[in-house]
Amino acid sequence: MFTKRISLFLAAAIFAVSAAAAQNNSQKEMTVEESYLKESIEMMIIKETARADTREAKLIALEYIADAIGRGSTNDDIRQTLEFLTREGRMTVARENGRITNNFPDVRRQAAKYLGQLGTEEAKGALLNICQFENEPMVLQEAIKSLGDIGLNDNNETITSIAWAISKFDNRKPDNLMALATIDAFEKLLKKNDYVNSQEAIQTLIRISENPVYVTPVRERARQLLAELRSSGR
Repeated sequence: MFTKRISLFLAAAIFAVSAAAAQNNSQKEMTVEESYLKESIEMMIIKETARADTREAKLIALEYIADAIGRGSTNDDIRQTLEFLTREGRMTVARENGRITNNFPDVRRQAAKYLGQLGTEEAKGALLNICQFENEPMVLQEAIKSLGDIGLNDNNETITSIAWAISKFDNRKPDNLMALATIDAFEKLLKKNDYVNSQEAIQTLIRISENPVYVTPVRERARQLLAELRSSGR
């Protein structure tokens, strides 16, 4: 059923773009109207594919999104679709005979990565929601990395959310990759915001540096950043 629906969309896309191109054969560059039509059809296909039931379809939608972002697209429909994908299996749950059928952590992870590439305030908000509701380390790790890449930290809200997210795992099952992503994100956020004071960041770094469950290189990275913060005096 899904394949048939996508085939119809692709057929419509090819027909529409071909028709528009035929009307403008004398022009070498795509007109504004043609470009808008192409983007609208592409977004229709992306949204329909992302909302299909299967993991494979959602991964295809993510490939289309990666292509669009790579071309410099900032269409907010992309952000909305990525946010939708980050919620599936966590905030939006589908069940069949009591079993969750839409829990695809790899899909959520990729969506978190592409939100970081969008780099907008709205994308940051979606990533902060991941920090609040996600329970898969690999998804949180990607969300934390993306928040560091975006670099927005108004009133320390980003650092506070990251610190809260990793504290949940510190108390249950510490994860080295998540801790390393946290340290790197803190470094980017603190430097981009002129080493803004953050009690949460300092407390988190101390906790990582002193927790023997973390491997030595991770603890050493936390100590190094603490030393930088101390020497900066800010």
